[in-house]
Amino acid sequence: MNKPQSLRAQLLSKLTLPLLFVVLLDAAASYFVAMHYTDLAYDRWLLDSVKSLTQEVHAQQNHVTFELPPIAVEVFRWDDVDKTFFKVESQAEGFMAGDADLPSPVINTLTSNEPFFSNGEIEGHEVRIVSVLTTPTPSSEHVLVSVAETLNKRRSMMTEILLAVVPPQFLLLFIVGFHVWTGVNRGLRPLNDLAAHLAERSARDFNPILDADVPLEVRSLTHTINDLLQRLGSTLITQQRFIENAAHQLRTPLAGLKLQAERALGADNPEAMKAALGHIKNAADRVAHLSTQLLVLARSESVSHSAPEFKPVDLVKLARESCMDWVTRALDRNIELGFDAPDAAVMVAGDAVLLRELLSNLLDNAICYGNSGGHINVGVRALPHLALIVEDDGPGISIIEQEKIFERFYRIQGSQGEGCGLGLAIVKEIADLHAARVTVVSGGQGRQGTRFEIVFNADESVINS
Repeated sequence: MNKPQSLRAQLLSKLTLPLLFVVLLDAAASYFVAMHYTDLAYDRWLLDSVKSLTQEVHAQQNHVTFELPPIAVEVFRWDDVDKTFFKVESQAEGFMAGDADLPSPVINTLTSNEPFFSNGEIEGHEVRIVSVLTTPTPSSEHVLVSVAETLNKRRSMMTEILLAVVPPQFLLLFIVGFHVWTGVNRGLRPLNDLAAHLAERSARDFNPILDADVPLEVRSLTHTINDLLQRLGSTLITQQRFIENAAHQLRTPLAGLKLQAERALGADNPEAMKAALGHIKNAADRVAHLSTQLLVLARSESVSHSAPEFKPVDLVKLARESCMDWVTRALDRNIELGFDAPDAAVMVAGDAVLLRELLSNLLDNAICYGNSGGHINVGVRALPHLALIVEDDGPGISIIEQEKIFERFYRIQGSQGEGCGLGLAIVKEIADLHAARVTVVSGGQGRQGTRFEIVFNADESVINS
């Protein structure tokens, strides 16, 4: 399992690392700028020195000479920080004066009177060298004059420049880093306050979180939490109402069951006991039917709250098998049960158990409330949209009642049968789970009975076969 990452650490790293990179880049740039201008300043001094030496190069009768008194050489070399070297050589005579070990460029590669700067080493010291090629008149001979200096003053100046530039930059980094740290903590404070507020809440407190003082970026989170709290509250209220209604519905048959059991125990003859036992059986059947429907509702709700894993279901086969299961019940009421469907399979993505329960509840409703000796037809329609149809020729349902029949535990007043008012609620629940639409057509245009159509969404549920 991956260790959770700290949002504070992520924000600090994303803010401070680029800042540190910029500071280091600026320090490097400052170093090279300092080195450039230090070299520029001391290179000018070297160039002035080499020009002063070139003035001592003379030509006499086509012969080149260089004369510099010893005291002048001593003054030229004097420096309390660096060591200075020079070298004078001609193209014809070679070395003329100065330090013979001083590196010098090839004369043929130089341009007359143009300074040539280079780096070298003499007597174990790194030096900066400037060379100038001169041709004293009236001679045509080239003379190369080079002056070199060690790098102590250059390095000292670079150090002073860097000490003047880099520490303020790191101080700036510290100041900015401190403000970034405090800013991140201040920015995360609303999340910490929200977490503390939620931790103090009661498990039954579904009131929305107040977000008047919450930043805009956090409001999307509070709105999402408020929406979740609203849905959880609605679900809890629905479950509580469902439990209360279920307890109320179970109370009546259980009370009748207890009463008939007491009558059976107190019966004096077999006939009275047989009648009481018959009532007990009917009450037990009602309790079993009610508990079954409650379990179906619980299953449909659990599937709807999680991601449903639908599989291909042959609706024709499912409807045919369900009709066979209900033939005996229909014959008991002298009702003719018909079936009309295409010969080919009609596939739909769904839960086979729940779809079978949907059709069973429609058939149970039609048999219970249809006319004895009547007709019930079950059909599967493939076009224009896949639909499951159950139609009876019973007394029908008024338009006012059609708006209420899908409510849980609702029963039409004065209706026959001993239903508990859950059958059509289950039908609606399962249809919604399968993205299907339930339509009711009852009466009108001289016809009787009720027609229920479960129309599946062609874009989401139907599988082409």
